[in-house]
Amino acid sequence: MAGTSGWAPTDEQREVSFEDFADELVVLPDTTTDDTDAGWGERASTNDDRLLADRPPHWD
Repeated sequence: MAGTSGWAPTDEQREVSFEDFADELVVLPDTTTDDTDAGWGERASTNDDRLLADRPPHWD
């Protein structure tokens, strides 16, 4: 190895610590944009008011 001085570890020998940013590391998101109303080209809406109005009387 001409031009190098000393010993340099290979990538397999290099130690990498993920502790500093483990909370920020996201491998796969919990939901994708396809799982949202906007992903389907719809407006974001809820039907909570309708569901509360339609709940059975024994739930009161």
